[in-house]
Amino acid sequence: MTGEPTGSVARAAKSPAAALLLAGALAAAGCGSSSPAPRASTAVTRHAAAAVAPAPARLRLRAQGTLPFAVQLPGVAALPDGTALAIGGLDAADSSLDSVIAVHGERAAVAGHLPQAVHDVGVAALGDRAYAFGGGTASGPVASITAVGADGSAGPAGTLAQGLSDTSAATLAGTAYVVGGYTSTEPQRSVLAYRPGAPPRVVATLPHPLRYAAVAAVGGRLLVAGGTDGVHAQSRVLSVDPASGAVRTIARLPAALSHAAGASLGGTFFVLGGRAGEAEQPSAAIWAIDPSSGRLTPGGRLPHATSDLGAATVGGSVLVLGGRDAAGAAQDEIWTLAP
Repeated sequence: MTGEPTGSVARAAKSPAAALLLAGALAAAGCGSSSPAPRASTAVTRHAAAAVAPAPARLRLRAQGTLPFAVQLPGVAALPDGTALAIGGLDAADSSLDSVIAVHGERAAVAGHLPQAVHDVGVAALGDRAYAFGGGTASGPVASITAVGADGSAGPAGTLAQGLSDTSAATLAGTAYVVGGYTSTEPQRSVLAYRPGAPPRVVATLPHPLRYAAVAAVGGRLLVAGGTDGVHAQSRVLSVDPASGAVRTIARLPAALSHAAGASLGGTFFVLGGRAGEAEQPSAAIWAIDPSSGRLTPGGRLPHATSDLGAATVGGSVLVLGGRDAAGAAQDEIWTLAP
């Protein structure tokens, strides 16, 4: 992304709103201005409507903490020792960050700094390090791959074939996968595989270009939900088999969704928050998706509508970091969600 982050003007235009934590609510998200709590979109397809049923798994808020400062669009990954790293992102003034924040439960502190400030960066963990892939700057996307340790130390670990921002990343079977993204001119359809010491390679092609998708590795596949093709938000939930390159649609969200976070817990793919519908209303909804059947069910609620958040699975819980609320303000909250 070049210059101001995509959607920053629209985000700033939104007026304050806050959705209460309603663990039992079944509504799909979308709240903004002074409207009531999010409701399910009336544009739900028959396919999605038929898929919605009582949830087999729901996430509830278990604990809260705060980051050292507000951050939106951080890249987040969990390391084997239980440390979650929030890498880069945008601050409250929409400026790129070079910070590496180490999070342990509800405690967080700045542990180090990147060689360059970036936002919209895909991050995945391999062994005892997190890897940050590209990222956006005021002068355009960068192509650097940066390895980051739990102590915040950061160093070069390779180069992408081209500068990319707006990517999402996840780890599967010892390989990091980078999904979609944006060059200085166009969104991408690629799924890249990366291992340290080797250049990234294309292993699958998405059915359409994709930025800001929710991604997680679940059940031996990469699951990809929502995102935007650069013009329209998407509702598809895709299952990607990196071994064969096969990509198939297994479900559809009740409404198009972008800028959401994805996480895997207990064999379920959770899609958290984001911007729902054509109006890009910030969302408090959590959707639970069975990777085998594609069954879509309500999976809980965030404490309030939030987009541009980061998430990672740590032990038996999902850690949610930062984001942007319905008023367009960057957040400094840490939420621990568990079944």
